[in-house]
Amino acid sequence: MGFFAWIVFGALAGWAANLVIGGPDRRRQGCLVSVLVGVVGAALGGLLYRLVTGREKTFDFDFPSFGVAVLGAVVLLGILRLVVALTRRGPRA
Repeated sequence: MGFFAWIVFGALAGWAANLVIGGPDRRRQGCLVSVLVGVVGAALGGLLYRLVTGREKTFDFDFPSFGVAVLGAVVLLGILRLVVALTRRGPRA
């Protein structure tokens, strides 16, 4: 996939992951954040896919690749939101 295709693919995957994990009170995120979450999520999804199936995932512009990328982005957003929630809580006394 070319550079521009990765940006479009990442933006779509990041946007879809934000819709999935956000729920009714989801926070809007900018286009750059969507691209970063989508691209990093695609890499994380590919790693998870390889750990579960034992096969490598090559990313083409198709629905199975999009699903793996969204799944990875959902996991990434879930981890990030958990970390933010724990740091906002502060230290326990």
